[in-house]
Amino acid sequence: MSGHSKWHNIQKTKGAADAKRSAIFTKIAKEIIVAVKEGGGSGDPNNNSRLAAVIAKAKAANMPNDNIKRTIDKALGAGNTDNFEAVTYEGYGPGGVAVIVEALTDNRQRTAPAVRHAFDKCNGNLGAVGCVSWSFDKKGVIVIDNEEGDLDEDSVMEDALEAGAEDFQPDASVLEITTSPDDFNSVVKALEEKGYVFASAEVEMVPQNYITLSAEGDVKNMEKLIDMLEDNDDVQNVWHNWENN
Repeated sequence: MSGHSKWHNIQKTKGAADAKRSAIFTKIAKEIIVAVKEGGGSGDPNNNSRLAAVIAKAKAANMPNDNIKRTIDKALGAGNTDNFEAVTYEGYGPGGVAVIVEALTDNRQRTAPAVRHAFDKCNGNLGAVGCVSWSFDKKGVIVIDNEEGDLDEDSVMEDALEAGAEDFQPDASVLEITTSPDDFNSVVKALEEKGYVFASAEVEMVPQNYITLSAEGDVKNMEKLIDMLEDNDDVQNVWHNWENN
């Protein structure tokens, strides 16, 4: 099996992310609300594929089932006036690192300047939509923790491919499974039914190639750029091709 794992790119920030659990839950809740609205007002993940994908992400982030249900109920409520718009920003970080920023916002006039400021502050450049996304592939990515070595790699690979996955890659202490975006939900469901627990599970923008930064200043600026963007309440995801392991 071929392909490059992006797990190293998120391992470094996972501890920080765990410390910001409530902020993560708030962002996922926003995604749930949008998924319900864009899914024709359906709160049933069996009839709403986008909602199913967000629920998989929520479960992997250890968001309690009660929180998920409450958020779906809120989105279905007649009094819910939340109106978020999906906006994508693209640009280059220090050293030419390609960066995609996905946001859900109720005010573009607030979000766009904040994203631009982060790029400018960290020696990057915000570009036009499409300037870097051509170098990424949209993929379902499922990561299973195998730090204790309890899982047999061949068995997991067999289960994943049987479920419809495109690729399987053991990488250090984790097992990474990739799918097409269309097959993501069915693969997640099949693996959950076999008892697998995910460290992360979502549809991601996966880089076709990676960049290594050698200058200390570039590394610090790239770390700062990611932190500034992820600390923004409107920003849902930050994808990049920096090889930072």
